[in-house]
Amino acid sequence: MSIDFNDDHTPLGYLLTFRAYGTWLHGDKRGSVDRLHKRFGSPMLPLSERRSQIERLLLKQHPVRFDARRRAAIESAARETCTIRKWQLWALNVRTNHVHCVITANRKPDEVLSALKANATRTMREWSCWISAQGPWAHRGSKKYLWTEKDLAEAIAYVIEEQGEPLKR
Repeated sequence: MSIDFNDDHTPLGYLLTFRAYGTWLHGDKRGSVDRLHKRFGSPMLPLSERRSQIERLLLKQHPVRFDARRRAAIESAARETCTIRKWQLWALNVRTNHVHCVITANRKPDEVLSALKANATRTMREWSCWISAQGPWAHRGSKKYLWTEKDLAEAIAYVIEEQGEPLKR
């Protein structure tokens, strides 16, 4: 039986994306959103070399990249967090500058995102691959609600199949 509409106001899952600090700044050619441009359907911020330059000057640390060891620590922490909290981890893809995951959890997405980021940071510190007092994450993250089985399946496919070539371990 396929669920086309979920009328109990509980999502089947979330597609969560969170970025490494300093790797996608306002003014970037890929576009971005800020507090004034985040309404659904509103245009993204356009390319602006000046804004991008100002954003780079405001960084408190160098942009963060995830090498193979950091990616392994993040993946391990995400899996452990989901196991301990009894959340269903449908898909996970840790890239060099961001993380995508599809999760069903009995919590709001902000809480899930916060737990994933905190535990990933802790694990990277335990593995001695993150030593900075600053965190490795950009503020917040993207939280998309998945209301139907179709939404869930498409999000899983996006995370697993549409992120480019698998990264070397």
